Amino acid sequence: MARPGCLLFSARCGTIGPVSLKIRIDDSAPPYEQVRAQISEQARSGVLPVGYRLPTVRGLAESLGLAVNTVAKAYRALEGDGVIETRGRNGTFVAAAGSAAVREASLAAQAYADRVRRLGLDEAAALDAVRDALRAAYRD
Repeated sequence: MARPGCLLFSARCGTIGPVSLKIRIDDSAPPYEQVRAQISEQARSGVLPVGYRLPTVRGLAESLGLAVNTVAKAYRALEGDGVIETRGRNGTFVAAAGSAAVREASLAAQAYADRVRRLGLDEAAALDAVRDALRAAYRD
């Protein structure tokens, strides 16, 4: 039986505290990526405040009807992105991702600028390449 607001057989919903996720089975993105993207967006928008303790991997997996390894993969990706931080047995928390994300983006941008200059691209060509990549990445 689907939870209210979910389409039977095409979506899985789970709510634990302010964490509310919807996993669409018919989506082209794999479930771990849907979990990663939704938690990341909720952290970025403030729905999940900095310092909020996330459900355990097992608890979220059970709530969503997913395999534990699927949620663990999403949490590892989120931690790698600086969105969440794991504090051992104390749990997993929403990190102050804004500053870490901006810092990482700046480093990536600097590396890109250095690389395209070595390749001999002018500024206009380098910016066109970035715009194309961003359009493709944010198309969803």
